[in-house]
Amino acid sequence: MSGDPVHHVELTVNGEPYRATAADRQLLVHFLRDTLALKGTHIGCDSGNCGACTIRCEGKLVKSCMMLAVQADGCDLRTVEGLTGLHGELTPLQRAFKEHHALQCGYCTPGVLMSAEYLLERNPVPSEEEVRRALKGNLCRCTGYVNIVAAIMATAEELGRGGRP
Repeated sequence: MSGDPVHHVELTVNGEPYRATAADRQLLVHFLRDTLALKGTHIGCDSGNCGACTIRCEGKLVKSCMMLAVQADGCDLRTVEGLTGLHGELTPLQRAFKEHHALQCGYCTPGVLMSAEYLLERNPVPSEEEVRRALKGNLCRCTGYVNIVAAIMATAEELGRGGRP
């Protein structure tokens, strides 16, 4: 992309303000990983099919490989790095993923966590069918989703007792 016009991009990621330059055609996922050095968001397909690059933009789920960095100018973003607590402690959702062995290779995990958090914020006590529907945009080639769904359901049970994702 050398030689492409560049633009200044100002945005907030996980509560931290950033200002950097981005080429016209630079994908947001590459901007996050390469320019801002936030490596938690994974690059899986660059075509919006796998969901490994799922983040939050202005509160909504987006696949960052389907958005240009310049489109995020002025936006508030949240990546998987923003899920942990103030002192680095795991959230109930992250703990459930660990306890239920909801990952193997871990490549899909950042996007799945973002999708699961989004679901649980809107529906703290989803049915198994609702969990599976919420994960339709995230491909996992290792677990068959059984343990992922179990982890999300366990988190929902904890939320039902007054927790947060």
